[in-house]
Amino acid sequence: MGSWNNLLAQHGYSLLIATVFLEAVGIPVPAALALMVAGGAAARGVLQVPNALGAALLAMLAGDTLMFLLGRYTGWWLLGILCRISLNPESCILRSADTFYRRGRTLLVIAKFIPGINTMAPPLAGSMNMRLAPFLRLDAAGALLYVGSYFGVGFVFSGALVAVTRGYSEAGRILGWIVIALVAVYLAFRAWLWIKGRAMSAVPFTNPVDVARDMAAGAYVYDVRSHGYFDTKAMRIQGSRRLDPHALHQPDIELPDAGSVHVYCTCVRQATSTRVARELQTMLQAKGIHVTVIRGGLRAWVKAGLPVEGVPRDELAILPAFE
Repeated sequence: MGSWNNLLAQHGYSLLIATVFLEAVGIPVPAALALMVAGGAAARGVLQVPNALGAALLAMLAGDTLMFLLGRYTGWWLLGILCRISLNPESCILRSADTFYRRGRTLLVIAKFIPGINTMAPPLAGSMNMRLAPFLRLDAAGALLYVGSYFGVGFVFSGALVAVTRGYSEAGRILGWIVIALVAVYLAFRAWLWIKGRAMSAVPFTNPVDVARDMAAGAYVYDVRSHGYFDTKAMRIQGSRRLDPHALHQPDIELPDAGSVHVYCTCVRQATSTRVARELQTMLQAKGIHVTVIRGGLRAWVKAGLPVEGVPRDELAILPAFE
């Protein structure tokens, strides 16, 4: 136990600051656990209560303010990144924005306790033009409630935490084997998906220059990004059309009866484009329509110096904003 106390005495504040800050900016680290451990250490006199509380509060406010400013100056781009863990990024943003707009000022105070909203709340506030001063007041109240709650639990139940830390060594070994097993299962699952993907019909790719030439001959180009229609400055390939990747089987969807189709997105390895292209191949096969993915997506198109245009205003997802 002495070595544990020595570690906390030497590096406790740094570890606490780093953990709380990283969680505030969206990194999945256990800040609540760190706060409880810090509370227990403070009860035993290893850490000073004012210093530990102050360090944690400043770290959380710094992380939240950074996310607020990033949300203000990057708009919905940052929210799209944060929502990529969701199965439906668009509904993730729309749902979070609507909830935050209706309960924003109250939600900021309790957001830290709500998984999925804790990281989204500060950039949402920035993206929706909440003023900085009200944000700081509400976020400070929420940070104080969050930090104080978990720190207080650790302080009051410090005896129980001491008993828990005695079993850390054995628990660490068990946890290590569990992590190894989970990694093995994950790798096996990824290998199964790869084999399954290889077994499916291959999706052809076309370079941007050839697509531009094909567009001039009447080919259809579809923008199938999962997100990107929230930012008023969003750009797309000139002459392309919006095709919601989550609404391919809706009865009112309009698809061509002849010609060829090219799709593009901006995600890693053109994952969305590939999935959509496979579904379109099945849907349009009977019509003899050739479906391809634009290699490199929108970035490759821009890099090739080909024309782009702003997304039409009536196709943007107009989201609420604080005045």
